Amino acid sequence: MNRSLTIEVIDQNAVILLEGMEHLKLIKVFRDVPKQVDWVKKYKGAMSRQPVEEIERQLDELRNDWE
Repeated sequence: MNRSLTIEVIDQNAVILLEGMEHLKLIKVFRDVPKQVDWVKKYKGAMSRQPVEEIERQLDELRNDWE
């Protein structure tokens, strides 16, 4: 059973405890800082430009489908 967790260390003593658990082969500590996703770059251009009226019409259509 492998699970990944993200934690924020608040106290240096926690790091010592984590390192101890790693030494006992209970956990694996990854010290790399996760990359922040650049959402603008990732999704820029994913939607074509549309007039506001068209977007509102599409939203109304979606809302009506839910009802």
